[in-house]
Amino acid sequence: MRKLKTADNTHYGVALTLSKKDDGGFLRLVASHLASSPTGMLKDKAYLIAVATTGAGDTSLLICGSDATKVQRAALLTMSKFIGHVTPQPQQDGGAVWLARVRGLGWSAYDETALWDVLHKCAQELVDPSRPPPGSRGIDETLAIARTRLQRLLPRQALAELRDTDIKVPVLLVDIRPAAARAAQGHIPGAMVIERNVLEWRFDPRSVEGRLDIATRYDLRVIVFCHEGYTSSLAAAALQDIGLLNATDIVGGIEAWKAEGLPVEMES
Repeated sequence: MRKLKTADNTHYGVALTLSKKDDGGFLRLVASHLASSPTGMLKDKAYLIAVATTGAGDTSLLICGSDATKVQRAALLTMSKFIGHVTPQPQQDGGAVWLARVRGLGWSAYDETALWDVLHKCAQELVDPSRPPPGSRGIDETLAIARTRLQRLLPRQALAELRDTDIKVPVLLVDIRPAAARAAQGHIPGAMVIERNVLEWRFDPRSVEGRLDIATRYDLRVIVFCHEGYTSSLAAAALQDIGLLNATDIVGGIEAWKAEGLPVEMES
């Protein structure tokens, strides 16, 4: 087992081992030993441990701990992580031990990482669901932080950049609105339509599939717009995250563009 980690005073860890002749019996023996005579780092400590046998076909997974509630939370999360691959075995020990058969566990690098994530989440104490988790941010703060990274453009400034032949890098106007919004609000002539859900894949020079032919360089001037300039700010910041540091958006979106009397076409 790798070095144990700790969350809210609960020690947790994951161990993968080769399949035994009697996986279930072996894992129940492990759980019994941990519960009856914990030693070393687990002595008199709260713990949450996952031990899995690996091999072809069905393998066995044990989750056990000093707190049955955390074990059962971990069991539910495990079944969602490995959906369709888990067959729980009969419960014992008041819920403090959970044993299951898992198809193909250990054959993917995802598997061990997923188990560590399960235990990390379930080792933590439950918090008031009405309170924001530590380190989280509301959307207003998230938007404000995104905009501090952008040199946002007013509609006429964006149009001027699009027409400026002295700019040495490609300048692209990108409409990220969904089809229904474009039909209802009109579209800007010459704008590329790349909906928000695929934006990064289209512009990331590292992307293998779906990348635009022009997206082979990181200095592109990508000017994003949406309806009123909120989603576009988050989208432009996301483009900066993948290396397109010249990405920005239009203040007020297409509504501000129309208010300035700039060209807009309605779908017929």
